[in-house]
Amino acid sequence: MKTKHRDLTIHDVVRPEPPLAVRGATTLWFTAVGAGVAESVLGAIGAVGDGIPIIGLIFQIAFRAIVYGGLFVVIDRYFRPGVGWARWLLAGLLGTVGIASLVVGPVGWLLHNGDFGTLDWSASFVAFAAIRSVHLTAVITAILLSFQPDSNRWFSRRPVRRTR
Repeated sequence: MKTKHRDLTIHDVVRPEPPLAVRGATTLWFTAVGAGVAESVLGAIGAVGDGIPIIGLIFQIAFRAIVYGGLFVVIDRYFRPGVGWARWLLAGLLGTVGIASLVVGPVGWLLHNGDFGTLDWSASFVAFAAIRSVHLTAVITAILLSFQPDSNRWFSRRPVRRTR
């Protein structure tokens, strides 16, 4: 197809794939959301076992479903294609509130008790600790990948220099 000034190529009409750093960050954001869902499921199972009122649990599950669903949409529809505000929203929201919510419990326990000999090494504790570790690692690594030079170019929509 010709224009007044130059020939159009496929790169002029189809946006290329996101760079590797953005693809990795996208996968890790999804991993963090999945880990959050898994933690919620384990927490709900534990709450039912502890006799927590079902109505309160239903509201918590509904709230978390809305939050995780919204995050999924932001990651898939806005972060991956390179919409700048999505990167800042994920880094700001999950990088501050998210990380704080992941570490406040363990840090609080460490400050008030700190006796590793008193830990209940049940299967549910080990599963929860493993999922929490994956969740925290995914968020931190996704933030780091989201601000790599290739990611910065992707989100700023500056063209990548092509060699022919």
